[in-house]
This record gives sequence, structure tokens and C-alpha cells, in this order.
Amino acid sequence: MRNDERFEIQRAFDLLPHVVGASWTAVWFRMKGIKKPTREEFREKTIEYLQLVEPVFGSYPKEEEFTEINKYIEFRKKEEYEKIRTGENTEIETRYDRYVDYG
Repeated sequence: MRNDERFEIQRAFDLLPHVVGASWTAVWFRMKGIKKPTREEFREKTIEYLQLVEPVFGSYPKEEEFTEINKYIEFRKKEEYEKIRTGENTEIETRYDRYVDYG
């Protein structure tokens, strides 16, 4: 698959973890009155919210011309979840730091 064929999916996976996952997570902790969640709690809650948009990840048809993009989406999804869990998603870590500093 050419890079230009997956460009939009790449951008979505670059943004969705922190725009959807971490944003909803910060509001959830704020509304629960939890000012200092652990990093692990913040990461897991981020994944939980990101998983709510998974129906979009599987929305392309299971037709032959979509096989490669569907495989790429599955690969990126797993990769992003792992990066969040291990603290390798710097944007999530920044959002966590900001939340515990400013609540």
C-alpha cells in the first residue's frame, strides 16, 4: 500500500488517542473529583474511551479492495494501544502531566 493511500488513516491515529481518548479521560477524572490518578489509570481510561470509537475502525467493507487498508487500521490500532499502555505516546503523557498539574 502506498503512503498516500493510508495518509488520512495515519493522521486519524495520530490525533484520536489524545483528542478523543485523553480529552474524555481528563473530563471523567475531573467530574469524579480524582485530581491525581496514576499514570496507569490515566492510560487505561484513555484506551477505554478510544475503544468507544472502534466501530469506525471496522467500518470499511470486507471487500477485496479494502483488505490492505483494513489490515493497516488493525495494525495501527494495536500499535496505538500498546504505545499508550507503555507510555510511548508522548501526547498522552503530556495530557496526563497537564491534568495532574492543573486538574
